[in-house]
Amino acid sequence: MHFTKKLLITGMATAMLAGCTVPGSHLNVDNKNVMVSSNSEELDLSEQINVYPLTPSKVKEFKAPKVYSKPNTALDAELSRYEYHIGPGDILNITIWDHPELTIPAGSYRSSAEAGNWVHADGTIFYPYIGQVRVEGKTVTQVRDEISKRLAAYIESPQVDVNVASFRSQKAYVTGEINKPGKQPITNVPLTLLDAINQAEGLSPDADWRNVTLTRNGQEETISLYALMQRGDLTQNRLLRPGDIIHVPRNDAQKVFVMGEVNDPKLLKIDRAGMSLTEALSNVGGINELSADATGVFVIRSRANQNTDIIADIYQLNIKDASALVIGTEFELEPYDIVYVTAAPITRWNRVMQQLLPTINGFNSLSEGAQRIHRW
Repeated sequence: MHFTKKLLITGMATAMLAGCTVPGSHLNVDNKNVMVSSNSEELDLSEQINVYPLTPSKVKEFKAPKVYSKPNTALDAELSRYEYHIGPGDILNITIWDHPELTIPAGSYRSSAEAGNWVHADGTIFYPYIGQVRVEGKTVTQVRDEISKRLAAYIESPQVDVNVASFRSQKAYVTGEINKPGKQPITNVPLTLLDAINQAEGLSPDADWRNVTLTRNGQEETISLYALMQRGDLTQNRLLRPGDIIHVPRNDAQKVFVMGEVNDPKLLKIDRAGMSLTEALSNVGGINELSADATGVFVIRSRANQNTDIIADIYQLNIKDASALVIGTEFELEPYDIVYVTAAPITRWNRVMQQLLPTINGFNSLSEGAQRIHRW
């Protein structure tokens, strides 16, 4: 009879608890349309993850190749052959020696650009005696030779000099996290990517200099200014052409997540020099020595964008011996890595007990109260 009463009280308490409002949010998917994958051969999650222990010998395999200073012979050859080609909007300055009547001088109120010959939209200029001259796409040497040849019918042995007084037809553009974004004119002096960045007064503090893009004719190329400017890898430099767009993105994507049994879990920004696993742990105050499992420091790296069944790689570092942190200094983190420190088994057990004890104590209190009522 006493056991039956206890069972009845426990059942009543459970029903009362079930009917009470539980603190916090809850989402029940039982009454919702759950979308199930049509792939009947979908792999189990444990089969889609690779785990790699970080040991002194293994960490070298995961380290990104070091960037060294390199020459760029292809760019050097391209620069040596460079010639400016005239386009619509440019202004030419044409001089015929010993024939001042054919040369419009720049006076005190006019610059050489204002007094020069404007290249019209159809790519031509007008010059006395010879009329229209097509100059678009030609070098100043080619224009000089043509004018000399055509003027020879009117002037004996004409001595012609042609130069560009104002470069207006061709531009490259520098955008994004740059101190002075805008257009950069293409002139008779070759303009390289590094020149354009320097003329734009360098990078802003929030620039991601490892993933700069150069867009040319609809094709995008990723260039590392870190390798070019910090390491002297000149193979990253490019000769700019008309219409090129250099974009320096923000470093918003350069972040990692540090979670689990650390003293201050948070999101960290990877700076321009990069971030190692040990640096990330240091930035969050290290692992929680009272609750963390020192053998379970993990880096979870997604492979979702790769054409493979493996969705993630997990790298495990055992720092039970604190000297193993030196291995972490050699492991470079990548954007969107998740650093997770697991809880020790005793910590997980204590947390389960903390959840159970209030319920057990509540049932005991109900049982004792029922016994008092029965005695009364």
